[in-house]
Amino acid sequence: QVQVVESGGGLVQPGGSLRLSCAASGSGISINAMGWYRQAPGKERELVATISTAGSTNYADSVKGRFTISRDSAKNTVSLQMNSLKPEDTAVYYCNADVVRSGAILTYRYWGQGTQVTVSS
Repeated sequence: QVQVVESGGGLVQPGGSLRLSCAASGSGISINAMGWYRQAPGKERELVATISTAGSTNYADSVKGRFTISRDSAKNTVSLQMNSLKPEDTAVYYCNADVVRSGAILTYRYWGQGTQVTVSS
């Protein structure tokens, strides 16, 4: 019932920029933290950035200063502005949303299907 959908991936040259967007939706839910992870070929999925309900952010050292995460809580959306992209940023980027269902006490993390980001000349 919970849907998490990413968009905005594509092919860019080194030094270029991309903006990824993610929308979480569902009935009877409350969304807490949201974030972005990525997985490159042959690598484990790793944290890129997260943002809390209050707007506190956390970034991987490898993207700090280049990427910016933001959210619109009213719309249950989160964005990742990626600047100064490097070939090593090439990966499938996954959006996640931590969700609490009405009447429940546990939080579950839902994932989108991912969007491909390729940085190559």
